[in-house]
Amino acid sequence: MQVNLFDFWPRILEATHETLLMVSIALVLATLIGLPLGVALVVTRDNGLMENKIVFNVLNGVVNIFRSIPFIILLVAILPLTRLLVGTSIGTAAATVPLVLFSGPYIARLIESSLLDVNKGVIEAAQSMGATNWQIIYRVLLPEALSTIALNLTIASIGLVGASAMAGFVGGGGLGDLAISYGYQRFETDIMIVTVILLIIIVQAFQAVGNYLSKKLRRL
Repeated sequence: MQVNLFDFWPRILEATHETLLMVSIALVLATLIGLPLGVALVVTRDNGLMENKIVFNVLNGVVNIFRSIPFIILLVAILPLTRLLVGTSIGTAAATVPLVLFSGPYIARLIESSLLDVNKGVIEAAQSMGATNWQIIYRVLLPEALSTIALNLTIASIGLVGASAMAGFVGGGGLGDLAISYGYQRFETDIMIVTVILLIIIVQAFQAVGNYLSKKLRRL
């Protein structure tokens, strides 16, 4: 039975809200994981502020393992963990768990890249003034890298939008689920087109906000 697009708009708006909710929660939680992990990767590496080869190699290995697993496989592989944490394996809450585990290590790499771009002379100047390692991290490294961190988190958020759409294959909710359930399985082309347009709008909005924040946070 053909779906009337006009009557279907409440469901489309609900799916849009689910996508934004999934991406927002996953981005916050993944950043809480990725930020300290990225900092640890920078300060424990060779010639880092707290050089520790064992810690670096362990963290580096863990990040590489998680980053090498395609999202759709991770999504299915951790279904028991997802059910344990949220009590279900379908819906937006269930989709958030693999989104966080998928994005946390990715954000760690982005944070690592941002911090490694900080001018070494600024760090050396702080050390010459007697700043402790923790003071350098919080008052030099992170503030100096804020602009690029904002851009990199924008990249991560856009990746999360795409991953949230893939979660629709296992009933993850959101626009991806809508596109698969109606646009693909029921051949509702107009619904597929609308969901694609909405995903493009969301991505453009995230990019615009990220560019604005990066510009505001850039140090002269």
